[in-house]
Amino acid sequence: MEQPEEQDIDMTSAADINDNEPVADVEDMRKRLKEMEDEAAALREMQAKVEKEMGAVQDPAAVAADQANKEEVDSRSVFVGNVDYACTPEEVQQHFQSCGTVNRVTIRTNKFGQPKGYAYVEFLETEAVQEALRLNESVLHGRQLKVTAKRTNVPGMKQFRPRRPSPIMGYGFRGAYPPPYFYSPYGYGKVPRFRMPMRYGPY
Repeated sequence: MEQPEEQDIDMTSAADINDNEPVADVEDMRKRLKEMEDEAAALREMQAKVEKEMGAVQDPAAVAADQANKEEVDSRSVFVGNVDYACTPEEVQQHFQSCGTVNRVTIRTNKFGQPKGYAYVEFLETEAVQEALRLNESVLHGRQLKVTAKRTNVPGMKQFRPRRPSPIMGYGFRGAYPPPYFYSPYGYGKVPRFRMPMRYGPY
């Protein structure tokens, strides 16, 4: 008589299976929480980088110190206009070396690296500025230089420039010019030279 084969019987109860489910849920929650913390840290780092680049966060004391330093440097500098495009900083330095010790010569260029036709000369001594102003209208490379004291740009302040009158919009009022008149040789009074088209809608 054949005996039935022995089989392993899993004695794990339903209660043991249910006990493992909360452990898995906790691990999943911890993993999600860690991901959220990493994302928040990355966002804070990105925001701090953007604020630093845009200058949104600035120490007032540091700004004041930087502005005072700029004013001090500008008090020892002059603006040189009408500089020849082929002129080098060394040639500008030699032109002003009789005024005092030249600390730096900056020739402004555009985004393509081409000179704009003016430069800044910074001296070590403030007294050299007055000597440099005497070289106004002096000639370098066949050009008459325009030498003035350098002005300090104030942050947030722009120089006011009045708007130029437009030949289309007219002077002092919105809209085109009023139609010009001339006197008719036939004695009928003022006759319009041309008629202006009527405008519709808000002015």
